[in-house]
Amino acid sequence: MKVVFLCKRQYMQKDVIDDRYARLYEIPNQLAQLGHKVDGICLSYRKRQPGWFQHVQQNDAVLEWYSFNLGLLIIPGIWRYLKATTKLIDSSKPDVLIGSSDCLHAVITAYLARKFKIPYFLDLYDNYESFGLAKIPGLLPLYRLAIKNANGICCVSEPLSDYIRQHYGHNNVITLESTIGGSDFQPLDKQTCRQRFKLPVDARIIGVAGSLNRKRGIALLYESFLQLAAQDTNLHLALAGPADQHSPIPDQPRIHYLGLLPHSEIVAFYNALDLAVVCMRDTDFGRYAFPQKTYEILACQTPILTARLGALEQTFKDYPQCLYEPDNAIDLQNKITALLNNPCTIDIPVPTWSEQAQRLARWLQK
Repeated sequence: MKVVFLCKRQYMQKDVIDDRYARLYEIPNQLAQLGHKVDGICLSYRKRQPGWFQHVQQNDAVLEWYSFNLGLLIIPGIWRYLKATTKLIDSSKPDVLIGSSDCLHAVITAYLARKFKIPYFLDLYDNYESFGLAKIPGLLPLYRLAIKNANGICCVSEPLSDYIRQHYGHNNVITLESTIGGSDFQPLDKQTCRQRFKLPVDARIIGVAGSLNRKRGIALLYESFLQLAAQDTNLHLALAGPADQHSPIPDQPRIHYLGLLPHSEIVAFYNALDLAVVCMRDTDFGRYAFPQKTYEILACQTPILTARLGALEQTFKDYPQCLYEPDNAIDLQNKITALLNNPCTIDIPVPTWSEQAQRLARWLQK
């Protein structure tokens, strides 16, 4: 197939082109490695080096990227982007368009597909209706129209897929969770990993990597840790990721804030922990999310505790001890204590991005 993949450039505190990071990079990357001709087109909401970028993979597969800056004035920026993207699509003559990132890119993809009379598919890595961009006047109705008219919808979780089927009446929906590359996450020596981050070697350490945001429920973990730490002087909390000024990190000597780590360091971070916590709240975002870190933690064979919610509840349905009630500090504290005292070994298969791309390609071709 000839595929054009349209997405934003900044994603989860990373740059899709520069960092070659996660879903927005791996979907087009893995399709290219399967032998498909893939052009990625990025709209950067922040100023970045624009232009053409070529990524050559180990099997000589080539993934080409084109990047454009939105600029300070949104309407003129989108107009310039659409004009340039129209030329690229007219030149490459793709068989299919795939749009991801947010409501805006879904609408743009639908517009371009209609203009060129080619099929389009949308990839939803979260519930885009819960994003701030959806509040732009007039955008949400256009997004919903783009969903309804798409040839198919790819969703990050089964609850989100069910929502699209039921709410939009769409009958061509596939679930592809965000995952790992393969060998990039694996078990490592715990003591070595702790020394790497100057964490106490003999302590009991729980931790979180990712967005330390109150909307994700990080305040509940802070509260629970302080309660538990008052009773257990050997308990420590390690944190990595962007902090939230609305839920400041408590000033406690046994809380270790490592800042925003490079993604290549996250495997060592998870291996340094006795228990990794995935915080989530019962919101329009949390009910449909499937955090990529879930598979990262499982691949490291680190014990995990996550919210009893949506896709996470489905994934760990056979491991109730690894699920806590959202917004329930007592239950969170009890589950942390229980898992530290009796670590749980979880036997859940972890797909690779290569496997996910093969499923996606078969679905697109069908």
